[in-house]
Amino acid sequence: QVQLVESGGGLVQPGGSLRLSCAASGFTFSNFAMRWFRRAPGKERELVAGISSAGSSTNYADSVKGRFTISRDNAKNTVYLEMNSLKPEDTAVYYCNAQRGFNGYWGQGTQVTVSS
Repeated sequence: QVQLVESGGGLVQPGGSLRLSCAASGFTFSNFAMRWFRRAPGKERELVAGISSAGSSTNYADSVKGRFTISRDNAKNTVYLEMNSLKPEDTAVYYCNAQRGFNGYWGQGTQVTVSS
C-alpha cells in the first residue's frame, strides 16, 4: 500500500538546523511532484516547498526562502527538506505530500519544535 513516512523532526534551538526525510513506497515516486507542508498550532496548513517529479524545478514559501532547501533522490524514493537558520515561528508539524494530477498522498507528519 501507499506509504509516506516522515522522519528527522525534533527539538532544536533558534538558529539551528534539521533535515527532514520522507520515504515513499507503494507508488511510482518518480512520477509525482513532492511537497512539504506544515501546520502550526492554531494556524492553517501552509505550503513550505515543492519539487517537480524530476527534481528540476523547486518553489518555496517566502517565509522559508534562503533558509530551506527541498531535494529528492528518485533512486531512493525519498524527498528531503534541509532547514537552516530555524526560527521559533518554524515550529509546526511537517507533512510530505505526493501529488500527480488529482492523485495525492500524505504522510503522518513529524514535529519540529524550535525553542531555546
